[in-house]
Amino acid sequence: MSNWAIADVWDTVADRLPNAPAVMHGDRRRNWREFERNASGLARLLLDHGLRRGDTFAQYLYNGVEYLESIYAAFKVGLVPVNTNYRYRDDELVYLFDNADAAAVVFHGAFTDRVAGIRTRLPQVRCWVWADDGSGSCPDWAVAYVDARSADGERQLVSSGGRSGDDLFFLYTGGTTGLPKGVMWRQDDLFVRFGRNATRRYPEDGDVDDVREALDSPGYVHLCACPLMHGTGVVSSMSALSQGGSVVTLPSRTFDAGELLDAIARERVQTMAIVGDAFGRPIVDALDAEPSRWDISSLIYVMSSGVRWSDSVKEGFLRHHSSLMLVDTLGSSESPGAGRSVTSREAGSNTGRFVLSPRTRVLTDDGRDVLAGSGEIGLVAHFGRGPIGYYKDPEKSEQTFPIIDGQRATILGDFATVDADGTITLLGRGSACINTAGEKVFPEEVEDVLRTHSSVEDVAVVGLADDRYGERVCALVVMRPDCTFDPATFIAHVKARLAAYKAPKQVFAVGSLGRGPNGKLDYRVLREVASGLSGSQPGA
Repeated sequence: MSNWAIADVWDTVADRLPNAPAVMHGDRRRNWREFERNASGLARLLLDHGLRRGDTFAQYLYNGVEYLESIYAAFKVGLVPVNTNYRYRDDELVYLFDNADAAAVVFHGAFTDRVAGIRTRLPQVRCWVWADDGSGSCPDWAVAYVDARSADGERQLVSSGGRSGDDLFFLYTGGTTGLPKGVMWRQDDLFVRFGRNATRRYPEDGDVDDVREALDSPGYVHLCACPLMHGTGVVSSMSALSQGGSVVTLPSRTFDAGELLDAIARERVQTMAIVGDAFGRPIVDALDAEPSRWDISSLIYVMSSGVRWSDSVKEGFLRHHSSLMLVDTLGSSESPGAGRSVTSREAGSNTGRFVLSPRTRVLTDDGRDVLAGSGEIGLVAHFGRGPIGYYKDPEKSEQTFPIIDGQRATILGDFATVDADGTITLLGRGSACINTAGEKVFPEEVEDVLRTHSSVEDVAVVGLADDRYGERVCALVVMRPDCTFDPATFIAHVKARLAAYKAPKQVFAVGSLGRGPNGKLDYRVLREVASGLSGSQPGA
């Protein structure tokens, strides 16, 4: 059994490639020597404030150098990083920091007033670290991050208890359909999982000598377009750093496709993480509008996770860069990389169809494997290395991470069928499934069809209570500019491609779906929006 501690890997990169870039955020840049020294300084400050191995350390930050440096600092001395959704309001933040037992919090200056209003409700937080973002001055109850970085941090600081692959990393997930849950990853398990798809791979049972031998040159340049506070962003970035690469993040706090394309051209970005059409469509629109403005030839690989990525947007990428590899990954905070779907000019597009990893299966309600080509519907499950549970929630842990056939399993919550060739067709999340007249309708399947209509910019499908059907299918559509809204056309478009019961009974035009910065939809809120509109249009 391996014992990968991520800080050991990053310290080795800093030794081998001290002058190579590590983190780039607009004009702010850190090479690996600076990245390591700053993390050691912050780690020393946290120890001086009484934190000890196993304590949790929350990142209440926008994207930037502080996010990854503070994670590195935590890993150095066995603290547990805790991601924080920066869109949360007071009560949500208090719940998160209290549930996570946060002993320290690093926060951007923009959040100073909000933190000031809640900190007396969080007596367990022993250290507040203020990161300057130009929005004010450091309050007297916090320590300035710049002082932490310049503290006398020992070279490659290690806690008195040493480091271990058993040290934890938390990924809090949920919050739109229930209270946030802290997914507990052992560093060793997480490192091996993201390393399985790495370009520079280390033996799963290896050690830092394997890292030292492999690092004869810098790794790839990775652009994290999505928030680091979410699993897609932070895990892809940690993977790039572990391979001796560098991470580019964008200074703007709202997505700007032009800024992203400028960064690709300037930094010669090779890989990029986005979240579906919410990121992909504006990028393609910008390229269509000014096809000769940006040189994106350095880009090799674009990865999306967590949200479906439509064929039309993928085709748009390939129009502007024909050799790109476009990858949908099947997974979640509980199980990243359980399967993937690859689109390229040669391979064509297979949106919604995934090749499973060797450790992933589709299971029926009674625990059988779904037979290929049978049409049965089952839940996707990953076996082997995965989270050890949800923090302080044994009941949900037992449901999501059961022992099946003597192996630890992770139930992803995604329903799928298995095609005759062994690939799977993803239907959607069980929590969003609509039951109409006894038939199951998965919103993602209907959304995929509606996105193929030339008038549709974005779409969400929800179920509303219905006296006759139990639930009726409703669609909320964001129209493309200068297109005419015609509900009957959209309903007919779905009926021509799917069973009639899957077609929406009602379609409403909205200005926005309110996607989060991670590109995801809050279906609970959208159901409320649709319910408010449902009296304005008769059922179709």
